[in-house]
Amino acid sequence: MANYEIAHFGKIEPQQCPCGSTRRAFAEPGNAGSMHIVEIKEDARTHYHKKMTEIYLVLEGEGHMELDGQLIPVKPQAAIFIKPGCRHRAVGKLKVLVVPIPAFDETDEWFD
Repeated sequence: MANYEIAHFGKIEPQQCPCGSTRRAFAEPGNAGSMHIVEIKEDARTHYHKKMTEIYLVLEGEGHMELDGQLIPVKPQAAIFIKPGCRHRAVGKLKVLVVPIPAFDETDEWFD
């Protein structure tokens, strides 16, 4: 068994998520982290995670990240480190690379 994995995002089927649509790679349970490309077409739904940390990197578009109620302007190359418990959402049309640590777990997605 190889000590690496390769993902081709163009071959991963998009899934609906509270932020828009996402293509998820390396999201198997037990992985140290995963990687997603998220396309936000309209304002995302505010949510938080109890265990996951997320790192967002804006790839395309300009908008805002709402972090614990504070609107922060973002544009390509902006990186955001989101700790567990931080209520967050993207506002505007954006394409974002998201790195959840540990790997994404849909049971750790909470809404008020």
